Amino acid sequence: MNMFFTFASKSGGQFLKALGPGLLMAGAAVGVSHLVQSTRAGAEYGTSLLALVIIACILKYPFLEFGPRYAAATGENLLVGYRRLGRWALGLFVLITLGTMLIIQAGVTVVTAGLAGVVFGFEASMTQLSAGVLIGCLAVLAIGRFRGLDLMMKLIMAALAVSTLAAVALAFGTDPDWSALNPAANLEAIWTATGFAFVLALLGWMPIPLDVAAWHSLWTLERAEQTGYRPSVREAVADFQIGYAGATILAVLFLLLGALMLHGSGESLPQSGVAFSGRLVDLYAQTLGDWARPIIAVAALTTMFSTTLAVTDAYPRALRALIELSGIATEEGSVEHKHRARYVGALLLTATGALFVIHFFGQRFTALIDFATTVSFLAAPVIAWLNLKLLTSEHVPAPHRPSGALLALAWAGFWFLVLFCAIWIGWRLA
Repeated sequence: MNMFFTFASKSGGQFLKALGPGLLMAGAAVGVSHLVQSTRAGAEYGTSLLALVIIACILKYPFLEFGPRYAAATGENLLVGYRRLGRWALGLFVLITLGTMLIIQAGVTVVTAGLAGVVFGFEASMTQLSAGVLIGCLAVLAIGRFRGLDLMMKLIMAALAVSTLAAVALAFGTDPDWSALNPAANLEAIWTATGFAFVLALLGWMPIPLDVAAWHSLWTLERAEQTGYRPSVREAVADFQIGYAGATILAVLFLLLGALMLHGSGESLPQSGVAFSGRLVDLYAQTLGDWARPIIAVAALTTMFSTTLAVTDAYPRALRALIELSGIATEEGSVEHKHRARYVGALLLTATGALFVIHFFGQRFTALIDFATTVSFLAAPVIAWLNLKLLTSEHVPAPHRPSGALLALAWAGFWFLVLFCAIWIGWRLA
């Protein structure tokens, strides 16, 4: 018996060393798709879209799980794997990343900045508020490095989970419109041009774009380097599952908040993410009382800040990996110093580029976001196919290749994404 407890304690300690990248992935996921889209889905359609949200999360699961699986099985990040498939595969990922990087970084930053201004009453331009948010992120990443990011994200996700659960509990206690919980009540509204367009946008980004699988593989290896412990495939996948389950549950909770608090209210919700977030806090405060405002504000702001922090780290980390894969980088001097310098350089580049987009293209920001989301959306079947092809290839040790139910789910998810894109293209052409 003592031997059993000793083994269990040792296994638990080892798993704690692997825990972290999954929460970073969850932090990146719970952004606009959760705070704005999930809440709006509940507000406008009750719980009619709840099943579709859960189905999307289930069918996208394999392709995102393949990131940490590949990293733990091979000791390489997913970008190295793409190059093993051929430079064309890596080139596709580069095109997707460069085509959306600055716009997505600017998008999550400006929503976070606008929400901070609304919630705390900061009086400054959007560029100034965005600069403040990015400086905060840069401080965490440049000073704390991955250890600081890991610790900050764990604290943020804990605060987000507690505040969101509290908000949902409060919503159930306000004698809401219980008809909003009837999934069949709003089906007719979905089968309209407006409803169909919203469903496509909701599912396309739920819970997160598939290129995050590459980010997760980088985080998995960085965590292993930080702790000096390389996780097993089982441990890496378990860490992913914790984060993914958290992101899925939070999507459900935000949808329930919208259904319980806003459905049937007749309130016209703003289309802008910034205005929507601010109005959301006001509506909850009006319904529950001003004493509840801090709870809702913390839930909203931590949602967006977690996304901004994770994205601010992920793009520079991916850029550094791409530079080192390209052979452009030279290894004169300390390898570790060069490695760090490339990351900091990419960090400054993406932050400066995002501020440039916010300052000079703010008036056309919706069009830019539409472009970035469309690219990511249409790229989903491509990335899904690349991940499936790589994980079932000889580059992955046979015991760690997906098989059985996971492989069947991956193929089902792939054809779901293909069908989804075909429907979207047909709808746009029509």
